[in-house]
Amino acid sequence: MVPDGSKQHPKKLSGPVPVRKLIASNKKARHDYAIEDVFEAGMVLSGTEVKALRAGRASLVDGYCALDGGEVWLEGAHISEYAHGTWTNHAPRRKRKLLLHRHEIETLEQHTREKGYTIVPLQMYFLDGRAKVEIALARGKKEYDKRQTLREQQDNREAQRAMRAREIR
Repeated sequence: MVPDGSKQHPKKLSGPVPVRKLIASNKKARHDYAIEDVFEAGMVLSGTEVKALRAGRASLVDGYCALDGGEVWLEGAHISEYAHGTWTNHAPRRKRKLLLHRHEIETLEQHTREKGYTIVPLQMYFLDGRAKVEIALARGKKEYDKRQTLREQQDNREAQRAMRAREIR
């Protein structure tokens, strides 16, 4: 216990909350996949890639993650070339290494060996000045699952509208 009687650790009481600046999100991934588990990973980037990300020039639409030699790689994600870059500019769709803890990589490896599991990127953002990507261990949805999810979302929206209309009266 802390001297003032609270159970919180003293370092947790003070300090700014980390700022999360969204760069790109993959909305289609949540529609096409049932998300099982979510991980936050750092990325190994070149200087021009970081500058392009700060300008908001990224897309995760065709992105996916692959395991290779005990490492996780982000493939198919598009980071546009930096406008003011010279011959040192990067390739827009190159493989980018993701930085995860060993136990997280082992968890991903175990699950992706099972049929139907894949690793998809959900969001790319800056967290306290560092580029991060949120990846998910996901299972592909069937067409009828997608329709059912859309139907549930529409029902929830209609219920919310009805409750708001009732509050107004």
